[in-house]
Amino acid sequence: MSDSRSAVLSPVAQGFADVDLTGLASQLGVTPRRLSDLPADVAGIINADLEAEGPVLLEGSGDNHFDAEVAAALGIPLVLVAAEEGRATELVERHAHELGATVAGVVSADELSTSEKIADVIEGAGATQVVTAPVFEKQLVDQAKKTNAHIVLPEGEDDRIVEASGRLLERGVARLTILGKPEEIKARAEKLGVDISAADLIDHETSELAEEFAADFAELRKKKGITLEQARETMRDISYFATMMVHKGLADGMVSGAAHTTAHTIKPSFQIIKTSPDASVVSSIFLMVMRGRVWAFGDCAVNPNPTAEQLGEIAVVSAKTASQFGLDPRVAMLSYSTGTSGSGPDVDRAVEAVKFAREKNADLKVDGPLQFDAACDAGVAQKKAPDSPVAGQANVFIFPDLEAGNAGYKIAQRTGGALAIGPILQGLNKPVNDLSRGATVDDIVNTVAITAIQAGEA
Repeated sequence: MSDSRSAVLSPVAQGFADVDLTGLASQLGVTPRRLSDLPADVAGIINADLEAEGPVLLEGSGDNHFDAEVAAALGIPLVLVAAEEGRATELVERHAHELGATVAGVVSADELSTSEKIADVIEGAGATQVVTAPVFEKQLVDQAKKTNAHIVLPEGEDDRIVEASGRLLERGVARLTILGKPEEIKARAEKLGVDISAADLIDHETSELAEEFAADFAELRKKKGITLEQARETMRDISYFATMMVHKGLADGMVSGAAHTTAHTIKPSFQIIKTSPDASVVSSIFLMVMRGRVWAFGDCAVNPNPTAEQLGEIAVVSAKTASQFGLDPRVAMLSYSTGTSGSGPDVDRAVEAVKFAREKNADLKVDGPLQFDAACDAGVAQKKAPDSPVAGQANVFIFPDLEAGNAGYKIAQRTGGALAIGPILQGLNKPVNDLSRGATVDDIVNTVAITAIQAGEA
């Protein structure tokens, strides 16, 4: 929606007289719309098909907070309409800036009678899109749609999975197979008021695929002494059955974990799908979406104490994963030391990790050891690491171990207001992703979209 002729007109107090929105929009050569005619939530407005209309002039709702959120999310300027500039207008403008909106200026209701003033105000402000959670989630969905991927969801007994499936199918994000008792899943969908008729429903315990999968699993694990009878019993486990669907090409990826542990979700992947040829370890990243930026944090979910070589590999694959979601990766190997400011085995490990990363990918922008402030803050970077190609502008952060990574992403999530999307597993031959058992319906939709994008990049 970023266009220099688009704007949100937001009335301040009682300063908004009746405006001929249609006439004004016509003079500006844009489409007139009223926020009152659009969905009542910011995410809904983001998902409305405004982009197809080109530049748009939106009449605000009268709620300056909401109007500022919409302007920031759409990446278009906010024009405050007030009878006069005063304390109230200053407070509204300050609050809008805090929400990430670009305030183009303040105009009077009288000045809206001609397009000249408002055109000058809008074009003077420009329109730099501010990345927000709704914007990024829509980007994920739009990117996933292009892949037409087929994702298997092995937890059809969970209402969140059923509700998310309805949303995914309605928006055309991916083709779906849901595992569970078909009649029970249909009953849940009907009770929830969602349409999942386009999904394939499979009872893994009675499916004719079970015997074929058991034979294949026994062959895959024969060196471990797995018998056919043991393999048949294993295929009764819904995660193993779903993973075998991905292995056999009957689905492009799997998303699970809403009702199962991480170990239960990813262990079958280690045994069946296995790591890709260029990876020796499975790891993860979280996409951390904050107003105005998207960062990647890794590894925050899988490896407790990675070696220097593993950290180097995690840096390389994390950069590759981040690039799938629109980031131009600049990787910081985090430590309590920046360069030689500290010493010890942990600092030495970070130095070695950077060396391994550069050996694996000579073109990768990676540096370390870097403290977090030196990695992300240009002012600190200028003092602590002035010659670094990454310091001050990093967007992929590799934590030294699982303890630091897990704490780091949760601190950003809980105190910084970041949307944490993940963990996104990387290093497997085919995409499998894990959900938190506390996952929301939105989390599930995002994770399926991510898995579809990974499948499309495979």
